[in-house]
This record gives sequence, structure tokens and C-alpha cells, in this order.
Amino acid sequence: MKSVAVVLAVLLASQCLAVRPPPRRTVRAGSLSFSQSFKPSKVDLDLCKFCIDFSQQAIQQLLNIILQVGVVGTCADLCQALADKTGSQALGVACNLLCDIEGVKEFVNLIEKADLDPIYYCELLKQCTIKDDGDAKITSLGVNPMSGPQGTFIIDVEYESKNGTGTGELVVDIDTVDGIPLGQGFITEAQEAGKYGQKISLKAEPNPDCDPTQGPCESFQPGNYGVRVAICNGECGSKHPHSKVYDQGMTNFTITG
Repeated sequence: MKSVAVVLAVLLASQCLAVRPPPRRTVRAGSLSFSQSFKPSKVDLDLCKFCIDFSQQAIQQLLNIILQVGVVGTCADLCQALADKTGSQALGVACNLLCDIEGVKEFVNLIEKADLDPIYYCELLKQCTIKDDGDAKITSLGVNPMSGPQGTFIIDVEYESKNGTGTGELVVDIDTVDGIPLGQGFITEAQEAGKYGQKISLKAEPNPDCDPTQGPCESFQPGNYGVRVAICNGECGSKHPHSKVYDQGMTNFTITG
């Protein structure tokens, strides 16, 4: 299976990642980016991430195909329809490789059962670790700088796990001065017991590409901004099995005039 992951990674790199949609909880103005420090994960090094990347791009399209066409005969038929709909042959190849694991009937059943939850879907496909006794406790949460003009602010999260974690999500939400929702979720693969650090970079300045006709654009006015961080097993807020909030924390920073 590791060899499959390597093949898929090469196939997806040229096409899929170039058109990869933003994570759930998209940011309409400014941007959040994610980097990991401290101890890296040694569990599910390739397969889980590949599966979630694929499902984030394809699960909605696959559901639409199933609803429009009904039950298809083979994995090849379903995945060719996906490739045609998305214009990505790489997604079609990736679909075939995952579909062949369970067969087309079970593959379709799991898509419908997952209900647009990419983590749960990949757990059902047995590509991501399930760990219901996992834990994580936030030990430090801060923003650097704590006060400053518009620009880049680094949200620094440190946490510790005594039992290890399951496949999950780290969600950052910003309480803005003007009340425009701003936040993003980042997938975290299963991790062994240990201490971890994550740094989230927030570009706190107006996005010149934001189209106000498509929704509100955050202007990052001077004032106090609250920061809420949640570390979850599974998708934060999901009602599916193997999902819960490990821990939550709050901090703030100030944008000066």
C-alpha cells in the first residue's frame, strides 16, 4: 500500500494539487497558512493524507455523479465519469486505486455514508488511523506580535498528548472587529504520544483579490481580535463516530491604527 501512496503522490502533484480547493472554513480576506514544528508524526505518513486530499477534491463531485447517473457498473465507469467532470485524469486514476480497495458498491456506499466528511470517509476506507482513546491538551497559545499594524501575525500553538491522537483537525477562528467570519481548519494526521507545536501564519491585511460581490471582505480595522483554537479527533463539530474536541484555547492580538 505504501507503493500505491507514492504513485498517487506523483500523479496528484502535477494536476490535483494545482487545483486543490481551499480547506473547509475558507478565509475570504487575508490568509492563514500552517506549518508544524517539534516532533513530526510517524503514523500514516502517506496514505491518510493522500486519501483526505483526494476526498476534499472529489467527494462532492462523486456524490453528484451518483445522484445524476445512479449506481454505476464498475470502478472504471465511476472514476472515468469523475475524470470527465473535473477535467483531471489524475483524479480519475486516484479514484480507481481507492475504489479497487473495497469494490464499487462499497466505495459508493462509503461515499454516501461519510456525508461530505473527508476524515470519516478515509477512516471508513481504512486509510486513516482510528484512535478513540486519544487526547491532546493545549499547553501554550499566543500570537506574535501581540500588537502591531496590519501585516503578518504568527499564532503559535503547543500541545501535549499522553496517549497519541487520531486523525483530526486543528481549527483556528478569528473574532474580527467588524464581525466578518474568518477561520480555517487544517488536517492533522494521527500522532504518537508526545509534545507538538503548530504555527499558523495570519496575513492580516486586505486581500486585493477579494470580490465583494461574492461575499464580505475583511478589512482588518484597528482593534482587538480574538483567536480561538480547537484540536479535534476527526472533523471539529462532526457528529460522525470517532469525532470529538480534544481541547480548546483562546488568546487575542491587537491591530493598531
